Amino acid sequence: MIALLITLLAQIPLPPPTPPPATLTPQIALDAGVPQAPPLKVLEPQPDGGLTAEKLAKIQSALVRAKLDGWLFFDFRNEDAIAYRVLGLSSEGVRTRAWWCLIPARGEPRKLLHAIEPHALDGVPGSAVTYTSWRIRDRELGGLLRGLKRVAMDYSPRAEIQTVSRVDAGAVELARSMGPEVVSSAELVAELGSILSSVELSSQGRAAALLAADMEATAQEAARRIRGGQPATERELQDFVSARWKQEGLDDAGGRPGIAVDAHSADPHYSAPEMGSSVAAPGSFLLLDFSARLGHDGIYGDLTRVYFLGEQVPSEIARIAAIVFAARDAALTLVKQRAESGKLPAGAEVDAAARAVIVKAGYGDQFLHRTGHNIGVRGHGDGVNNDDFETHDIRRHLPDTCFSVEPGIYLAGRFGVRSEVDVCLPGGKFELRPDELQKSVPAVK
Repeated sequence: MIALLITLLAQIPLPPPTPPPATLTPQIALDAGVPQAPPLKVLEPQPDGGLTAEKLAKIQSALVRAKLDGWLFFDFRNEDAIAYRVLGLSSEGVRTRAWWCLIPARGEPRKLLHAIEPHALDGVPGSAVTYTSWRIRDRELGGLLRGLKRVAMDYSPRAEIQTVSRVDAGAVELARSMGPEVVSSAELVAELGSILSSVELSSQGRAAALLAADMEATAQEAARRIRGGQPATERELQDFVSARWKQEGLDDAGGRPGIAVDAHSADPHYSAPEMGSSVAAPGSFLLLDFSARLGHDGIYGDLTRVYFLGEQVPSEIARIAAIVFAARDAALTLVKQRAESGKLPAGAEVDAAARAVIVKAGYGDQFLHRTGHNIGVRGHGDGVNNDDFETHDIRRHLPDTCFSVEPGIYLAGRFGVRSEVDVCLPGGKFELRPDELQKSVPAVK
């Protein structure tokens, strides 16, 4: 009977084996002596993001020009925002394990991911292997970098350009221990992250023009409220500006217009509180700092102007403002002259030109910040900053980029004057935005 049952069961066809999911992670060898499992399946960029073939070609062209063998990205817990922007990836989702990604000067990208998060770089084409232990990580990273002599990473020696200092010293040391020389990616970041299209440059000009008009309207609104016997608070003026921005299609990306009255103007990053903000009263000094863009894909305009709400501007305010305006103009003159000569200045040179004017006037200690910052899809971009004060940015400005020039003098507890304008370099040519500079402090009554 048992033999008959066995015979009958053997005649029943077995179902075909269930294929493994396409995203299944291969078995990982836990010992260096055990052969490594085959690499993960090559993944194509997602149609709505990721590292496109066009962008990969741009990166590799930049690497060849810089005489680099590759750009090595490293991230742990979303610490390197530059990597996500360059690779076209979202930083959302679970990010509890470190990953490495090499973009070589030639050939396809190569990825090293943790076995429990093997999809962190799915938007990047190329081959991928996984690791579990640090021993496997080191072995695979060594293979990733084998034969490379010079690679870039998102770090800056001595943290001189802090906007690029995204990778910790240990990760840099580990990469160096594998053989290649590791250099800063600062120049690559500026070239690939701050150059704007003609459409983007045009949107920046429109945003700056709207903001300039909004500033004049805000100062007039403050004066109107005084004339009506109901002076506005800083917060009420913010609401006035926000309403205009909504009508104009300007997007402040969740921020609020900068409105600072009297002593608050001496705080460069003052933000009016929801309750208890100061009143723009007769005789008040008013600083307006507006930054917004036309839609999510627009480029920011970023301007600062100052006003006096009264009959006559006090002489001390006028004197300090004249120094600030002269410093601004010194920086602008340098950029304009160098653009005309075909050799754009370094950010540090622009900062030095403005700062020298303020130092000579005896207010060097009251100029608390750099002279300006890169402007891009984000208000403070990854490109060249006008800075030889907070950081040492010796990168040269590039054609088709945009940046602010904004020197200031801040007298704590009294008032502060800042003048901010935007400069764009379409095709390497100098353009001031808006094209009219504030040359004195207007008395608005």
